[in-house]
Formats: sequence, structure tokens, C-alpha cells
Amino acid sequence: MSESQNNEITEILQRVQQEGDTGYEMLLPLLYEELKGLAGSYLRHERQNHTLQPTALVHEAYMKLVHQPGQKLENRRHFLAIAARAMRQILVDYARGQKAAKRGGQALKLTLNENMTPSTESEIDLISLSDAITELEKFDARKAKVVEMRFLGGLTHREIALELNMSHKTVEADWYFARAWLRRAMGGDSD
Repeated sequence: MSESQNNEITEILQRVQQEGDTGYEMLLPLLYEELKGLAGSYLRHERQNHTLQPTALVHEAYMKLVHQPGQKLENRRHFLAIAARAMRQILVDYARGQKAAKRGGQALKLTLNENMTPSTESEIDLISLSDAITELEKFDARKAKVVEMRFLGGLTHREIALELNMSHKTVEADWYFARAWLRRAMGGDSD
């Protein structure tokens, strides 16, 4: 994305802060493909006949964001991180509903590894991951934010460092620690 598009998105977000939701309709077309890619990456780890499609997940997350008064959205990266969190919440709610409806039905599976690629030996379910991130947030909110931005938001360490105004090395250290902590909290090993 070009610097001028980033600036345009930041201006729209500032306008939304001042005027309410009147600028959101201009924001969606600018970020739609990125949001759809993010939704697709979530749903790639779900069963093939999942009823939610990337487009539906984007629209649900978008509606969730638009209807949160007082939401401070600073720039594109921040908006995408918040959107990723909204998608996570939607999918966790959906998975919990499916699990309850089927008395232990299939849980959404994601991987927790450096490359964020599917791996049969390190699959975890989204409900467990979400619960573990919530626990980590109580213990260390910054590390939980790094996990959300990296794993769920798809941001690089450099983008996270810029967003959180911290060094690249600190982000790497937080990511390394948080991954080990989450694996241990979820019953896996920490290697």
C-alpha cells in the first residue's frame, strides 16, 4: 500500500473520530482486499464446509467496528489490528456456538508457529487460543497485543514495533516469550 493511501486512510479515521461513522463508507473500499485476505487466512484453518465465508466475516467484523462508539482508530495498521481482534471474537463466538450445538463439535484449528502456516503437529483450537490470550493479557498486556498483532493480525515484527512504538528486538523477545507462554498455558510444550 502506498504512503498516500496510508495517509488517506489515516485522514478518514481522524474524520470518523470527529464526525462519527460518516467516514466509514469511504474506508471499506480502501481496506476491503486486506480485510478479505485476513478473513481468508482465518477461515483457511476451518473445515471446508464452514458456513462463514471471508466476505461474510469481513462484513460482520466491519459492522462490529462501525457500531462501537468512541473507538479510537489511529491508522491503517491499528484499524487492521482491531479488525483482526473483531474477526477473532466472531469466530470464537461461532466456534463456541457450534461446539455447544454439537456437544463438542469441531473447533476452529489454527497453528501457533513462527511462520503461521498450517501444521498437523502444532494445531490448536481458536477457543483455547483466545482464552490463553485473554489470560496472557492479564499477566502482560503488551505481549498479548504483540500476539494479536502478529498471529491474528498478520503484522510483521517491524510493523508491530512501529505501531507500539518499541524496538524490533523487544517485539521479537515479546513474541518468543508469548509463544512459549501460550503453548504452556494451552497444555503443549514450549519448544
